[in-house]
Amino acid sequence: MTEYPRLILGSSSPHRRLLLARFGVPFEVSVPDIDESALPGERPEALVDRLARAKAAAVAARHPDAIVIGSDQVAVLDGQIYGKPHTHARAVQQLSRAAGRTVHFLTAVCVMAPGGRVVGCETVPTAVHFRPLSADEIENYLAQESVLACAGSFQSEGLGVSLCESMRSDDPTALIGLPLIAVRRLLAEAGLPIPLPARAMESATSSGNR
Repeated sequence: MTEYPRLILGSSSPHRRLLLARFGVPFEVSVPDIDESALPGERPEALVDRLARAKAAAVAARHPDAIVIGSDQVAVLDGQIYGKPHTHARAVQQLSRAAGRTVHFLTAVCVMAPGGRVVGCETVPTAVHFRPLSADEIENYLAQESVLACAGSFQSEGLGVSLCESMRSDDPTALIGLPLIAVRRLLAEAGLPIPLPARAMESATSSGNR
């Protein structure tokens, strides 16, 4: 029976964990400890690609025997990067500026094979058009949704969908934080086919070693 490498998600995001769990493949989680600050003059596309690579590399260095997934996301409006707000005031500011406009969310993923070899990195864009929002609507949203660690102060999988008029993307999972269509393709290239053969799944589940 074919033995597949361990799979590790390099992320602290519970949303990414839930997304990867859709594949039904046992995986571990290891949180990368990296500086996520943008470099001077760094473009949004370059930033998310660099951070996804850095997250994967940080985890791969600790687990050289595993396939590692790293991912990052930023929101962009008028060429300006909107990262995690961290404070209520910044969340209000971000949503106020997004109201009635289209914000582009860039979600990057990088997969490394055992030994730290980069299999590939891809960035998936999503265009979200926000409806006009009053100050009260923004406050009501922030009172009910924890978004201080979310790019652009927004979660489409929760109450955030009520702020939108439309979303456009080739992969609806990208906006949530992990573009599964790209992930599946990259995992296959790394030697982990999805879905796994049934016998391999039974072995992995019964062994309980992942």
